[in-house]
Amino acid sequence: MTIAKWRERLIKGEVSSLELVEKKISRIEKLDGTIHSFLYLHHERARKLASQIDEARAAGKELPPLAGIPIAIKDNLCTRGIPTTCSSRILEGFIPPYESTATERLWKSGAILIGKTNLDEFAMGSSTETSTFGATFNPWDTTRVPGGSSGGSAAAVASGLCVASLGSDTGGSIRQPASFCGVVGLKPTYGRVSRWGLVAFASSLDQIGPFANNVADSAELLQVIAGKDPKDSTCLDVPVPDFTEHLSASISGFRVGLIKECFNQKGLDLEVKESVLKAAAHLESLGAEVIEVSCPRFIDGIATYYVIAPSEASANLARYDGVKYGFRADNEDCLSSMTSFSRAKGFGSEVQRRILIGTYALSAGYVDAYYKKAQQVRTLIRRDFDNAFQNVDILLTPTAPTTAFAAGAHENDPLSMYLSDLLTIPANLAGLPAISLPCGFDKKGLPIGLQLISNVLEEPRLLQVAHQYEQTAHVMGSAPATNLIPS
Repeated sequence: MTIAKWRERLIKGEVSSLELVEKKISRIEKLDGTIHSFLYLHHERARKLASQIDEARAAGKELPPLAGIPIAIKDNLCTRGIPTTCSSRILEGFIPPYESTATERLWKSGAILIGKTNLDEFAMGSSTETSTFGATFNPWDTTRVPGGSSGGSAAAVASGLCVASLGSDTGGSIRQPASFCGVVGLKPTYGRVSRWGLVAFASSLDQIGPFANNVADSAELLQVIAGKDPKDSTCLDVPVPDFTEHLSASISGFRVGLIKECFNQKGLDLEVKESVLKAAAHLESLGAEVIEVSCPRFIDGIATYYVIAPSEASANLARYDGVKYGFRADNEDCLSSMTSFSRAKGFGSEVQRRILIGTYALSAGYVDAYYKKAQQVRTLIRRDFDNAFQNVDILLTPTAPTTAFAAGAHENDPLSMYLSDLLTIPANLAGLPAISLPCGFDKKGLPIGLQLISNVLEEPRLLQVAHQYEQTAHVMGSAPATNLIPS
């Protein structure tokens, strides 16, 4: 059910906010012991807020658009008075004294926090297995991963534990888990949504976005969280359009470009390829013109990313030293020793690996060879996108090369794990908006994701094409449901 339909039922009195919250709490208690989507639950707070909203509605007060809707939040978004750990031991017990801009805007719109979700430690991973507090599992098949790093947020939406959620996307961390979990995941244009209060991983790549069961809900959430923020100098000072206005408009005449470099990659599962090409043919049946385009440096994105992102992470994570907050190792020899022990014991192996990669890439004698060169390739990737958008309105690729892989499959092979973000990373490097939505299932019954990419600040067009596909393809209706999916 869409947010709009829930809102209609709430307004008509067919259901109360408290009843909706209780429905989600009951489902969390039933299923989350298996899935482990959540790190922190806030049931009493949610019940209290829901009751207050019900009282205000009964008194005839005008309420904001998301009033009474239970939302989950990735645990790298700061929440005032509520733990924010980034799934890391080094931040265990940290309670922020301030609220992130994105979540503050949600609460002002009436949304209710149902809980904070699990993630790969400091959002570094593609499977939600690097969390200090245990892995999250895919609700379609609990022997498999939900993707990452926002796997908890994706799994919570897929299994009906919340109406929608927020995640963050640095190299595919919204879109890839959306693909693996069979939900919609939207990464907005870089700067469309304020990053204030998002714990930084790679500052030039990070972006906050929504997970939802449908495109319309993604548009509603983006409407609430988008817009200028004086607290974030990278947040764009541009008008926020009505993202829902053109969802139902025809896409006849739209030009959709298939990036040919994405469909001939070693490692691209044949079932994924066939499903995505079938989705392209469906868009053609709706009146869109589908053509092949080339982005020659698209596949260079992964090598570029794994220089730039770790370099920025190395700088951003230097603040966690065991002095001001978070975990401190029991070592009193000297300050530098205490800091070294705190970081060694507080950070997991994947975070340490990326810090070391980034520190090396930024070190004297190597910064030109690695970091500067990566930034130059990043510019070339953006130019390829610019050239492609001279001929098309939307670009189309698979979201991920495969469907959800087995838990532990890449535990000892980080490079193979990194390749799961092969097709999502370039949009981050170029700062472009992109969305993943379900387009089919493989023979095992696992969801397949379709990725659509638009030019900068063209989210209305992106959402329009995605919505038209979703409403006419009816992919979720044919899902081979497991015992965890029915709501």
